[in-house]
Amino acid sequence: MARVLFLGGLGRSGTTLVERLLGELPGICALGEVVHLWQRDLRDDERCGCGLRFSACTFWREIGEAAFGGWQHVDVDRIARLRATVERTRHIPRLAGRTLPESLRAAVVEYTSFYTAIYEAAALTAGAEVLVDSSKHSALAYCLRWAPALDLRVAHVVRDPRGVAYSWTKSVDRPETDGAAQMTRYSAGRSALLWTAHNAAFGLLARRGVPTIRLRYEQLLADPRAELRRLAAHAGLPLHDEDLDFVDTDAAQLRTGHSAAGNPMRFTVGRVPLRRDDAWREALPPRQRALVGAVCAPMLHKYGYKEIS
Repeated sequence: MARVLFLGGLGRSGTTLVERLLGELPGICALGEVVHLWQRDLRDDERCGCGLRFSACTFWREIGEAAFGGWQHVDVDRIARLRATVERTRHIPRLAGRTLPESLRAAVVEYTSFYTAIYEAAALTAGAEVLVDSSKHSALAYCLRWAPALDLRVAHVVRDPRGVAYSWTKSVDRPETDGAAQMTRYSAGRSALLWTAHNAAFGLLARRGVPTIRLRYEQLLADPRAELRRLAAHAGLPLHDEDLDFVDTDAAQLRTGHSAAGNPMRFTVGRVPLRRDDAWREALPPRQRALVGAVCAPMLHKYGYKEIS
């Protein structure tokens, strides 16, 4: 049974950094945002975290052979149709039930079988005990809870919503497209609504019995070694002191990874500073900052973010 640590939350909350740090630990294989692999990698042949085109990456080629007898046997259109049928936020109430509705059962089983095949093949290829999927999408996590061959554990990553909102307003190139596209942008109000909805969904997932741990992005940067120990323990992976030699209080040394998709930070190799990005305090206009604070107020205190002005 494949053991998967699913990183959940809203984008721009630090999940790519969490994934990269976890990927440095022995016994863990970080896969990136597998939810985007079908379109961005199989269809568009974008760049793996190693810098090569997906089709040229030996790591992913081996996974494709082990999982499907080769990526050419994967029907990307079929996966897209299944995703449209089951992996939607509006389906979460039904996916969250004690039993899976018959109207969704067959599609959910088929859809999650593609993910299970990748996880199992990656564990075999990398010799890993734990696979990290930083897809973030709450609806995907709810689908995966019904996959019988998965040991699903969730790390719910949260960040101050005003920092998240500011990040979503910025223009960021997607280097894997060689300058042809930028990352999605949202208004402050839109990101605040999404922050509330996705985080609430992961709170409900925990109450439905999926092993879930909450990680604050700010706390990770304040004490990265302690938080990595906590995450590894949640994943059932014992660590030795020397396993954390790559990270200290203000920086981490990262090797080349094979993230299928994610933030441009997945291409960074070498010494990476670990410091809080609080640019939003000055750069996010006061009116937008107040709007985000008001929309997210019910959950701000719950997560330890007390300042709402």
